[in-house]
Amino acid sequence: MSDTVEDTPSTGQKFTAETMGTFVLVFFGCGAALMSGGDYVATGLTFGLTVVVMAYAVGRISGGHFNPAVTLGAVLGGRLPWNQAGIYMAAQLLGGLVAGGALFGIMNAFPGYDVSVAGLAQNGYGDQSASNFALWGALVIEILLTAVFLWVILAVTDERNEVNALMGPLAIGLTLAMIHFASMGATGTSVNPARSIGVGVFAGTDAIVQLWVFVLAPLVGAAIAGLTYPLLFGQGAEPVAGSGLNFGGGKKGDQFVPGNYEAQWNQGQQGGWGQPGAAWGAPPQQQWGQPSPQQQPQQPDPAYGAPQAAPPGQWGAPQQQPQQPQQPPAQPGQWGAPQQQQPAQPGQQSAPGHWGNPDGDDDGRTQVRRPD
Repeated sequence: MSDTVEDTPSTGQKFTAETMGTFVLVFFGCGAALMSGGDYVATGLTFGLTVVVMAYAVGRISGGHFNPAVTLGAVLGGRLPWNQAGIYMAAQLLGGLVAGGALFGIMNAFPGYDVSVAGLAQNGYGDQSASNFALWGALVIEILLTAVFLWVILAVTDERNEVNALMGPLAIGLTLAMIHFASMGATGTSVNPARSIGVGVFAGTDAIVQLWVFVLAPLVGAAIAGLTYPLLFGQGAEPVAGSGLNFGGGKKGDQFVPGNYEAQWNQGQQGGWGQPGAAWGAPPQQQWGQPSPQQQPQQPDPAYGAPQAAPPGQWGAPQQQPQQPQQPPAQPGQWGAPQQQQPAQPGQQSAPGHWGNPDGDDDGRTQVRRPD
């Protein structure tokens, strides 16, 4: 029990992991868009790779959300308690804002840079988008793509999914890259309120005015996925206490373990789903000092002449090599007498002491009747 408590990340560690992961996502993803001039392949792959890298790095600590929409989908999907959601979202917003501020400062190092002209890789619709994309279209595409993103995440981290633990972050990162390839020309791709807020607040008034779309739409899409995944594909394991539509917070003493959300990203986290000996419903651990059930000596069968008293090595007795049960001496040639030689081959004289030849009779003429 002490090892489990020591290995469970603290709230501060989870906050730090989510802040760092979101910072890397926004800084490198939006930075690639700025430095490459909006190159589709470079930007889409960079966003996907940041999720993969940071999920491997800190996923064991916080589950690797890096996105308020992912956190909301996890809560409604039964993977995270409500009392953790505020901590996660605050860390993600902080990481996004720090990344946006860092990018704004770095871009001003370029001569003649003007954020109102070149932008800061912010999201937009209408006259603020590259293709003058309509408002209703921005809402629809952001809701749809965020829902797909959350369905993939919930499916990959479902404990019933036999995907190798090393492949989970890769599948999620590739999904984010696919999403960017399908929507960058429309809205610049958000599916993440922290990503949109992080650079949007530094990109000018027009970008700030449009932020509500890229906060509301991803959260709606995540809520749809979180609520419908159990209905479409089954709940799997029991929901975490205080998650979903249960706002009670669970029973006193319930403790959130990151493995309860990112099951496959936290195989090494004691107490998480999929951890041997820690899953709900696992058999109780062997008590210290007690022999295992496989080592429990079996009682001799009294039908074969074993004494009724338990021999040494019985459960609770000192562990010794099981002794052969004491039997009354058998008459030579009697059923159960010890065999000293192999049975005689057909056509050969029977050995003394074997069935059909009493001990000491070498000519094999005397027969011994089998006792009733």
